[in-house]
Amino acid sequence: MVLENPMKRLIPTLALVAAPLFAAPNVLLIYTDDHGSVDAGCYGSPDLYTPNIDKLAKVGVRFTQMLAPSAICTASRAGLLSGNFPPRVGLAGNAGTRRGTRGLNPGHYILPELFKDAGYRTHHVGKWHLGYTDEDMPTAQGFDTSWGHMGGCIDNYSHFYYWAGPNQHDLWRDGKEVWEDGVNFGQGMVREVKAVLDRKSKEPFFVYWAINWPHYPLQGYDKWRAYYAGKGLESPRSKYAAFISSMDEIVGEVIDHLDARGLREETIIVFQSDHGHSVEERTFGGGGDPGPYRGHKGSFFEGGLRVPSIISWPGKLPQGEVRDAFVTGCDWFPTLGELCGAKGPVGLHLDGKSIVEIIKAPSVPSPHDSWLWSFGANSHWAVRQGDWKLIYKPRDNRNPGSLKKSDTFFLVNLAVDIGEAKNVASAFPEKLAALKALQAEHEASIRASLEAFRAP
Repeated sequence: MVLENPMKRLIPTLALVAAPLFAAPNVLLIYTDDHGSVDAGCYGSPDLYTPNIDKLAKVGVRFTQMLAPSAICTASRAGLLSGNFPPRVGLAGNAGTRRGTRGLNPGHYILPELFKDAGYRTHHVGKWHLGYTDEDMPTAQGFDTSWGHMGGCIDNYSHFYYWAGPNQHDLWRDGKEVWEDGVNFGQGMVREVKAVLDRKSKEPFFVYWAINWPHYPLQGYDKWRAYYAGKGLESPRSKYAAFISSMDEIVGEVIDHLDARGLREETIIVFQSDHGHSVEERTFGGGGDPGPYRGHKGSFFEGGLRVPSIISWPGKLPQGEVRDAFVTGCDWFPTLGELCGAKGPVGLHLDGKSIVEIIKAPSVPSPHDSWLWSFGANSHWAVRQGDWKLIYKPRDNRNPGSLKKSDTFFLVNLAVDIGEAKNVASAFPEKLAALKALQAEHEASIRASLEAFRAP
């Protein structure tokens, strides 16, 4: 049984509009996995072929300073779906990949519930990684239907999790295990999303399509492996590139289907990565490109947080434009709510803020005075205010020797050092102290939220 959300008792920070700006649109929210900061043609990549992502940018708004809710999978997804700092909903780290492990408490109010309350039908396709019990899985969290894997990753043909024994099969439909041996998971996702689009219904749809690509294993289509081999691309970039183009292909298949069904102008599409590219051994030590940014998945340097991000709604929102304001993945909750006229419960706490005005006009500044990323107050965190950013216990596995013991608190001004090359903590002691105090303030707020949530 899903309990009433105790967070509704917290002081409200946002009121969503009561009526949509236009007739209630469909929503297709595409969330990719371990997709590097500049890894698409529209982001300046010189060696990746991504015509469908690029086309989406041409008919939409592309963000250059979209920061993920976290630098790891579960926490980022929790921030996206809840509109809050991930630790505020109890998920600073990754949920387990084994059946029976807990994740996002169903007492929290999340995006599918927002849309369901607004009269939408709600569908999950792809990766979940937000809990692996009956109470945590998608159909217990506001989704009408679900098809995909519940843990962190799978082999795309056997649908087994192989990376820590014992091997475990992980493919589920509406909370029940299903077997589709040999079916490519990407094509399975396309099939499932198309089926949702084809369903006859008077209700608009909200689809959360959590593509598990280009997360390892890097199993790109043969034609794309051949394509990049012909370009002379070396490993691991060649393996990663083939998977990126395979992902672009399945995104294009779905968008083409929207067009064929006459639904494109009635559908908001959001396309975004969950965080930066992986440099884990399982992904051959890299393959992704952070561009000018330092860092990677698992790091709070910009390369772990700054992600490809596009919103497109032809005829209703600007097309072919770019926005440079600092925004976050948590902002999609209130933004989509405003665009679709979906109201959350009275008093619902959201750290995210609507960016509708930023989408509409390039001169609108960031709605955020400050922001927090955290794996736990004493493990690894970052806080930002304006262009200033402070990282506690920074990580750079691409160049680990570049960090010294004196870099425990790493301070940078992004306006003058976008590559976060130099720690200026010793030169700006007052700014260092101010950002430490700001982090403590955010952590106190999070503790208060968790205590309120646990209260009877």
